[in-house]
Amino acid sequence: MGVSRQPDPATLPREIKCRHCPGTRCCTYVTQKIPGPRSYADFDHLRWQVAHAGVECYRDESGWYLMFLTPCRHLQGDGRCGIYSVRPRICREYDNDYCEFDAPAEAGFLVHFRTDRDVDAYCRRRFRHWDRYRRGGE
Repeated sequence: MGVSRQPDPATLPREIKCRHCPGTRCCTYVTQKIPGPRSYADFDHLRWQVAHAGVECYRDESGWYLMFLTPCRHLQGDGRCGIYSVRPRICREYDNDYCEFDAPAEAGFLVHFRTDRDVDAYCRRRFRHWDRYRRGGE
């Protein structure tokens, strides 16, 4: 008896690619572009944001983003869209020729903060007096 494997994304026509994507990845989060943090205060604010469950931050070649890990409320159990014929324009314009089924988005992240501890570790390397700032110094 053979082992069932996921089909190769490169061989699937784009019209049926989404129905083979495990977890329908692109429909389980929202991103928002943000100004890149530069100062102690900017990073401290970012630390507060990612301290919340379901909030992450990353930087890729096009900039900094907050990512909210929350599935679309119209995503059905079988991975299909429950409002496909009237879905938002951003969904209609999404191009899945090369998407997270092909490679995880994280592969393109230059920086990725999943928790406030990740921000702390990054800031300790970047700012000489980060710990003093965090304690109210600076």
